[in-house]
Amino acid sequence: MQGSIKRNIFVAATYAGVLLLGLLLGQKYADEQGNNQPTSLLTGGLTGNSEKVQYLINLIADNYVDKVNLDTIQDEAIQHIITRLDPFSTFLKPNERLAQTEALEGTFEGIGVEYFNLNDTLFVVGMIAGGPAEKSGMKIGDRLIKIANQNIAGIKVKEKDVERLIRGKKGSTVEIIIKRNKEILTTALKVVRDQVKVSTLDASYMIAPKIAYVKIRRFGHQTAEDFKVRLRDLKKAGAQDLILDLRGNGGGYLHAAIDLASAFFKEKRLLMYTEGVNELRRDYFSEEAGDFNEGRIIVLINEETASASEIVTGALQDLDRGTIVGRRSYGKGLVQEQFDFADGSAVNLTVARYYTPLGRCIQRKYTRANYDQSKYMTTFDLWTLDTEFSTHEMYTTSKGKMLFGGGGIQPDVVIPIDSNEVSSKYREIYHSNSIEEFVYDRFTRKLPAYSIENFLSGYHLPEAEFNAFISFLLKKGITVNKGEASRLHEIIQSDIEALVGRYYFGREAYFKIKNRRDHFIAGAFHSLGVPMLMH
Repeated sequence: MQGSIKRNIFVAATYAGVLLLGLLLGQKYADEQGNNQPTSLLTGGLTGNSEKVQYLINLIADNYVDKVNLDTIQDEAIQHIITRLDPFSTFLKPNERLAQTEALEGTFEGIGVEYFNLNDTLFVVGMIAGGPAEKSGMKIGDRLIKIANQNIAGIKVKEKDVERLIRGKKGSTVEIIIKRNKEILTTALKVVRDQVKVSTLDASYMIAPKIAYVKIRRFGHQTAEDFKVRLRDLKKAGAQDLILDLRGNGGGYLHAAIDLASAFFKEKRLLMYTEGVNELRRDYFSEEAGDFNEGRIIVLINEETASASEIVTGALQDLDRGTIVGRRSYGKGLVQEQFDFADGSAVNLTVARYYTPLGRCIQRKYTRANYDQSKYMTTFDLWTLDTEFSTHEMYTTSKGKMLFGGGGIQPDVVIPIDSNEVSSKYREIYHSNSIEEFVYDRFTRKLPAYSIENFLSGYHLPEAEFNAFISFLLKKGITVNKGEASRLHEIIQSDIEALVGRYYFGREAYFKIKNRRDHFIAGAFHSLGVPMLMH
């Protein structure tokens, strides 16, 4: 591949498994217009039968009876071709490519506010510290009434329409009318748009004496550097052991995964290698003397831990550097490389497989399922993936641990699935956004008179509030019988408490509260030989 078209290699999953409590305005900026000029489907270097595709496009352009949008035709042709390859090669339209880039780079131009659509009104539930929205005087709990003199309250406003109003060039100003404490402010807030940075680290704190906890949402450009900064503070606070939470982390940049894994080794070690038909083997090593090369490491994984997260997990497991706790990971052992088109769209093309230090490829098997053209844009609908391990691919670590290739990474300590968490009733409640609606309508009318420390140590949802939530569900048409209410009490209580804490004290508080009753965390403590009281 020529250097002129080669882009950063990354390992990106196409699903999201992280519990998001709102949307960073402008995070998915939509460039709907794109470039109206037709572009060549073939970028050069293709001969023989490959010319048939371009020849067909030219035939349509010069001879077809009606006027057609050649950009759309070419995009659909690319989509169709890509879906015939593997589950992870994807075609991204310009707005999709930009959204992916912003998510992985961790920056975007906007105002840095997070909202929830509550009763057709955008309710501010979070802000980037020191960001444009906060500087303008906006506060958590404000309701957005007008943006750029356009009413957005009391109507079913579309997400992309809000983003179009909010987003803009750095240095430009947008005026926003807000409602605060039941009163609409007559003077608009003038928010100066800026470059906003969003960390991929959701939480980092001392979960117990000498034990640090770090939650990583995805592997972006700044992840490893942010981790080093947070780790420095944690070590000053006495951290000797680390719980690294990669649950729900669907991947990101390969180089970020390598940089992070390097922090855990004293000397240069092979962390992984990649290889493909058109890609020679390439080895990736750790740097010498990583910042956390001695303390014990517990890695938390689940079925939504994929790609770059599996690179880190596989290296630590193969090299006997960490204990893996949780459930079998997703099993994505393919590496994508991004190639750009002139109109801003791109192809994420699978170019190689990656292998753990012992030579394991943890990619699930995949086979073509019945092809349905109407579903070509939904790649995973077209594939059947096998979750079985390759039992003939057995590996042994230096300490005698037996590992297998294929089907993801099997943890050293397995945490059983919580039947309540996967129950149809809980999923119905969860996906209805009822918990958010209940919390933001009921618990946000005034700020608490206590500190985050008192909240974390002493607050528990009163029984009357839980019963009020069950009644709230009934009004929404979701019936919960006594047996279901009893079985789901703990998980719903934890969700409500965590969301209340997040609203009052920020994103990190959410994880601090959820971790109080987390069985994965309990498994990590047990592996470290430390008792944990579930409360």
